[in-house]
Amino acid sequence: MSDVLTHRQAGAVSGQHSKKPGFKAWGVSLIVLGLVAGGVIAGPQLMASPAASVAPAALPSVAVSAPVQRDVAGRLEFLGQFSAVQSVELRAQVGGTLTQIGFKDGDIVHQGDLLFEIDPTPYQIKLSQAAAQVQSAQARLDLANQELVRANSLKQTGNGSVQNADQKAAEQRSAQAALDDATAAVRDATFDLDHTRITAPFTGHIGTHQVSVGNLIAGSRAGTSPTTLLATVVSTDSIYLNFDMSEADYMTFLRDRQKQAGPLADKVQISLADEKSFTHEGTLDFIDNTLDRSSGTIHARATVPNTDGLLTPGGFARVRVDVSAPAMAMLVPDASVLPDQSNHIVLTVSDSNVVTPKLVQIGDLREGLRVIRSGLEPSDRVIVDGIPTVRPGATVAPHAETLKVAFD
Repeated sequence: MSDVLTHRQAGAVSGQHSKKPGFKAWGVSLIVLGLVAGGVIAGPQLMASPAASVAPAALPSVAVSAPVQRDVAGRLEFLGQFSAVQSVELRAQVGGTLTQIGFKDGDIVHQGDLLFEIDPTPYQIKLSQAAAQVQSAQARLDLANQELVRANSLKQTGNGSVQNADQKAAEQRSAQAALDDATAAVRDATFDLDHTRITAPFTGHIGTHQVSVGNLIAGSRAGTSPTTLLATVVSTDSIYLNFDMSEADYMTFLRDRQKQAGPLADKVQISLADEKSFTHEGTLDFIDNTLDRSSGTIHARATVPNTDGLLTPGGFARVRVDVSAPAMAMLVPDASVLPDQSNHIVLTVSDSNVVTPKLVQIGDLREGLRVIRSGLEPSDRVIVDGIPTVRPGATVAPHAETLKVAFD
């Protein structure tokens, strides 16, 4: 009996221990279910509360200003390139061995200065031979003249025949022709001898020599055969500035020029590559007679004094042409003018604060401000800052800004 009781007690004790974990598990499960239920009920409210707290997006802020109004002269600006008024490639007209170079590379040479000399010896010999032929032909002509006079005298007295007189006249003409040929040979030899000395054709800037002393020079009077390039000389007193006008600019130039009584449209101002202002002046003295069909431009040229020697052929410069007297015009920042294919637009803000584009005709640039020929009104509110953040048709928050004008 005691053994049985002991076994039952042990089973009871074991049963009590096995029930305790079961109650704990049910308690944990109830807590988890409570939390999930609470999340299901409260979750939508928690998820909705951040969205409900987001404020509406702010309108883009842009700076606007009315166009600046100033009296400005009508101008056209172009990019031009300098070229020499006179440019000569020095080439020999006679051949021979180069014996002397009379300048240093890059010198300013003056008209008549000796630049190169070719060995004159063969041409001196040729001249001496021609001079001897002249003497021989002159002696022959003198004799023929005497015989002709004698034959004519005999013919008049009846002691000589007409045939003899005619023969002596023919001999006299032949002797005269021989003398003429000999004289021409002297002039030809003199020409060759003179051109063994190559001199500067005008005052200018000479480049580097292309040959050295001792080289054999090929020459040709008419340039019908290959010749040797010796050096190049360009004039320096004045210089050409070549540029091209578009057809639209050319028509503007012509119409405005017709209104001018004086030479205003013939004056040009030039700004060099390292200059921000227009420091040189020139005269517009040539416009071509046809438009280039391939580029739609017409060639023009101005002559510019080069007393300071700063202007160099091949260099680039900006050229400005005044085409009309000062008149009231509107100006806006150049950054406010946007390209639209072949046109230009300016973004403005309407009374209802809506971005509105306006098609404009532009002029030249004045200290960062672009001249507007047409398309804007003085009361327009032009966007001068914040353009990248807006687009046409968008509503914006404008604030006024005053444009600074750096010219009178």
